[in-house]
Amino acid sequence: MNSRLVVTFTTLIVFLVAALAVPLGLAYASHRTNRLLLDRRADATRFAELADQAAREDDRTGLLSEITRYADLYGAAVRVRDRDGSILLTAGSFTADDGDALRLALSGRTTEDLPTISPFGPGTVLLAEPAGRDAQLSGVVLLQAPAGRARLEVTLVWAALALGALLMLGVSTVAARRLARWILRPVTELDRTTRAIAQGRMDARAHPGAGPSELRRLEERFNAMADAVAGAMERQRAFVADASHELRTPLTVLSLRLENLEPHLRAEGTAEFEEAMAELDRLALLVEDLLVLARVEAGAGVEGKEVALAPRLGVWREVYAAKDVRLTTDIPEMSVVPEAAARIADIALDNAQKFVPAGGTVTVTLRDGVLRVADDGPGLSEEERSEAQARFWRSGAHANVPGSGLGLAIAAELARACGATLELLPAEPHGLVVELRLPDP
Repeated sequence: MNSRLVVTFTTLIVFLVAALAVPLGLAYASHRTNRLLLDRRADATRFAELADQAAREDDRTGLLSEITRYADLYGAAVRVRDRDGSILLTAGSFTADDGDALRLALSGRTTEDLPTISPFGPGTVLLAEPAGRDAQLSGVVLLQAPAGRARLEVTLVWAALALGALLMLGVSTVAARRLARWILRPVTELDRTTRAIAQGRMDARAHPGAGPSELRRLEERFNAMADAVAGAMERQRAFVADASHELRTPLTVLSLRLENLEPHLRAEGTAEFEEAMAELDRLALLVEDLLVLARVEAGAGVEGKEVALAPRLGVWREVYAAKDVRLTTDIPEMSVVPEAAARIADIALDNAQKFVPAGGTVTVTLRDGVLRVADDGPGLSEEERSEAQARFWRSGAHANVPGSGLGLAIAAELARACGATLELLPAEPHGLVVELRLPDP
């Protein structure tokens, strides 16, 4: 948008400058041409009077002396013809074709206009002046005058106009850029703020300052909208956190009471009791995951603390050994990662140990800031991978596997909180890869 505004403003300025400079240049060229015509016509008129006098006295000596001196002094050429068109006298190098001018002068008319002088020509101009008195035409004087000085003056004026136009264009372009930035400053600020909010910084706000009043009002209303949305989200997170926290105690009490009832159950009620305890455990896990998700969304526990990854993975070796699943790692010694990345690795390893069958392998690698947890389990289809990070999502093929469906949603929130990128990719020949790209340090 900024470039389009600058181009638009600059184009209008170019047209405006051209509309001023071009007519001024043409007007000066016309003025200088008319001045040259008046100056040379006065000389031609004087020579015509001398030619008429010489014709009456039949003595052209004085006329020849005058036109020769004039030709030498000004670098011009003068030719005198009689009324029949025959050449009587010539001074200087006369190179112009005088046919049209001669016919004009023989008809009793003088030269009224000249070709417009410009830096590109003409090099000489030709004037014709009839000689004689009253209606008696005695001859014609043809004056070929150099136009070099007039061309130089026109060139200098045109160059000055061009320089002034370029200077005005440069200044106007700078002004157009500043004007465009001033107009779009609120839009740029809103773009920066919306990008920050999209990245999870819900406290980002626009700072109204310079710019049109309408756009400044838009910034203020955007901030008010962002405050309202952030407030609603915070109340929602607080409700989930409070509800999850408050449910933990009743669930714990209910679990203890059910366990106390177990000795008093008959044999035929044992199966129902175990199912009830399993559902209670699932409900407790769901409440716990909801509480964790609410805390992650609020930014608790993801402030950038770093932990060593290798010791944390050592805990999982025992879990995997009990399930007859091999856990291999390729992690540099003494490597540390953000606490959020370590928690994501825990979530990926917890999911993998649920789905990888006995005899399978799970591999954890960390190279160039990319943490990968790859397994050779059943994996997910492309459509399932695109939906797996949604809350409460569970694959239809794994509905009987324990879990709340919030693990990958929590991992996605943790990745967003630490500025990382989380992706689910297919493993070869089968399986799933959880890939976390950490931000540059």
